[in-house]
Amino acid sequence: MIVTRYDVLGAAKRIDGLVERTPLIESEVAGTRVWLKCECLQTGGAFKLRGATNRLLQLSEAERARGVVAFSSGNHARGVAIAARRLGIRAIIVMPSDAPQVKVDGTRDEGAEIVFYDRRTESREAIAGRISEETGATVVPSFDDPAIVAGQGTAGLEIVEQLGREPARIIVPCGGGGLAAGIALAVPGAEIAIVEPAGWDDMERSLAAGEIVPVEPDAPPTLCDALQTPLVSPITFGTLRDRQAKAVSVTNEEVEAAMRFAFERHGLVVEPGGSAALAALLADKLPLRGDTVVVLSGGNVDPAFHARIVAAAA
Repeated sequence: MIVTRYDVLGAAKRIDGLVERTPLIESEVAGTRVWLKCECLQTGGAFKLRGATNRLLQLSEAERARGVVAFSSGNHARGVAIAARRLGIRAIIVMPSDAPQVKVDGTRDEGAEIVFYDRRTESREAIAGRISEETGATVVPSFDDPAIVAGQGTAGLEIVEQLGREPARIIVPCGGGGLAAGIALAVPGAEIAIVEPAGWDDMERSLAAGEIVPVEPDAPPTLCDALQTPLVSPITFGTLRDRQAKAVSVTNEEVEAAMRFAFERHGLVVEPGGSAALAALLADKLPLRGDTVVVLSGGNVDPAFHARIVAAAA
């Protein structure tokens, strides 16, 4: 399965008017101007609506009638649920039992049916596959799908339009790599840097090894539930490998600092996973230089938890 920049351009036309054109705002880190792409302000609270809309719009009438099934810790779930509701399609979402309640509630509020699983002992892919066999529903993966990757890449096209040029570098949070791969295709002249949670750095290790490497079975707990992907896909790995993407990881403490920065400087509520790219820049995991765009990929976080994180700096 190959995805090209042509696919991203096609996705942009297809979903035009169905997703928000999120703000690109100016910020400053240690005296250097950078730009923040606020996908945390997208409908559904994350970039995921882009890919979900592009994928569901390409279903046949027969496929729409049979519904869709997706698996996600929350953001892809809600994106699929919103797109499905708008198109009158039944959606079943396989979610981990430890998914943040705000994401569970948001997905359910969009009319989706939820099936829970244990992310440590059960396979979400297997569960979704079984549901697909039983109902005829089309499986909509969160990143292992050309239409999903192409849809996520429309965020990169917006960055170029909003800046009036391609930036020198774009830093992107990475779970399965759909957003990073899509942006890499959309903005071929920019250096791409991906950021993962510490211990969940399978994309970084895969890029270093030259082949896909899974997350270790004893991976540590992380606040970045949106980025807890146990295995990346050939589509995303291949795209980021070909673009020679750089990769780093961040700790929970560094993520919390980024969440505080986004709120205190810009009044933005950003979830832990959505803050990962900013965390890498603030923690000097990547060299600080101008003409950098940092993607804030999601904002679905429990209000009480976010309040505790922000208050911790006081």
